[in-house]
Amino acid sequence: MTIQTPLTVQELRARRKAPRNVNIEHHERLSHLEKVALFITGHVGTMGFFLLILGWTALWLSWNIFAPVHLRFDPFPAFVLWLFISNMIQIMLMPLIMVGQNLQGKHAEARAEADYDVNVQAEDEIETILLHLENQNKLILQILNQLENK
Repeated sequence: MTIQTPLTVQELRARRKAPRNVNIEHHERLSHLEKVALFITGHVGTMGFFLLILGWTALWLSWNIFAPVHLRFDPFPAFVLWLFISNMIQIMLMPLIMVGQNLQGKHAEARAEADYDVNVQAEDEIETILLHLENQNKLILQILNQLENK
């Protein structure tokens, strides 16, 4: 069995990597279009967006059902214009949300990699601390044995 000599505090500090902020690194790498995609992805899945679409739909359908006939612009019951606009919104949002989700996935992978690096570094430091404690315990036992033998 080989006895490992524990690292000193100075050696630990010298080996320690400076922490990096993965969130800032990721944000700085994004293009303007990718930032727009993330903004839209982040806001489409909110209750605010749902309420906006719900309100727009209720207003549109109510107007075209209950308004005076000469002011209606999308005939009941087909609502062709409403269906067209709704479908266009969906068609535009689907790929945009997928782009945003891909970008969020890359960010999550970068965060996981940074977490792994921190965990490996912490494991090394904990192992060194345990070796120091083990050596201190040995020293204490030696001192106690010497005191008992006197």
